[in-house]
Amino acid sequence: MTTLTEERTTTGKKLERRAARARRIREPRTDRIFLFCIYLLLVVFLVVVLAPLLYIVASSFSSPEAVSAGRVRFWPVDVSLRGYQAVFANPQIIQGYLNSLFYTVVGTIVSVTMTIAIAYPLSRRTLVGRNVVMTLILFTMLFTGGLVPTYLVVQSAGLLDTRWALIIPQAIGVWQVIIARTYFRTAIPDELVEASQLDGCGDLRFLWAVVIPLAKPMIAVVALMYAIMQWNSYFDALIYLKNPDLFPLQIVLRNILILNTTGGGAVDASVVIQRQQLADLLKYSLIVVASVPVLLIYPFVARYFTKGILIGAVKG
Repeated sequence: MTTLTEERTTTGKKLERRAARARRIREPRTDRIFLFCIYLLLVVFLVVVLAPLLYIVASSFSSPEAVSAGRVRFWPVDVSLRGYQAVFANPQIIQGYLNSLFYTVVGTIVSVTMTIAIAYPLSRRTLVGRNVVMTLILFTMLFTGGLVPTYLVVQSAGLLDTRWALIIPQAIGVWQVIIARTYFRTAIPDELVEASQLDGCGDLRFLWAVVIPLAKPMIAVVALMYAIMQWNSYFDALIYLKNPDLFPLQIVLRNILILNTTGGGAVDASVVIQRQQLADLLKYSLIVVASVPVLLIYPFVARYFTKGILIGAVKG
């Protein structure tokens, strides 16, 4: 009796599976080949991107001799923290981190505020001359004054060798203004503005209470762009800053790398070889040290990134 029941159960399950296969929509062969090629291409891209990262991390945890000899692939060889010890042994590293943190936080706040302040009015059709202003903004994206005129402007403004030299001159990005303007135009309908005006809501209150809460995905994307730009700021600091106490992390890491590469006037061949090996190791340790903060910030913004990157693509 039990055997007969088990056979019926097994037969019923087989029939259900066959019915499920029959109900399943069978994809054409060309679609399956296309999807296979897409997945294969994505795997290739993943390997191309991931392989250098694994090599850099593995090299940063290897010994200087293994790095210089080229024995490191994707796993540390002769595990060592000598590279990180040499990096953090310099007291300017902490100061550089604090400076870069200040430039990133304050610079991002200033840039996002000014971007919203200029992009929102340009998105309203009631603004007279908005096309002319937008044309002038786009003109600065294609043509710039050059390095020397920009330096003279910063000098005449009294910003040389100050923290604001890395914040004010690059406060507004044209591409970010375009993204914000497009979002405000597509996501904030004119009917919503008119309804708020009928309720006695002013422009600033409407911007603060309605527009900004609705624009969180866009603000997150724009803030991420500005933050990465500020954190990686190197050339502006090299031009405008002379005080070592104001140097961002990128300049400090550059100075450490140059100091270890030059050899410090050593004449002993063994010392020169050791310094060169340490310099080769420092390249990878410095990359990891400079990349960690951005990698820690990105997961908190990633959930907004998908929404923000499609700004203006679909108009509801």
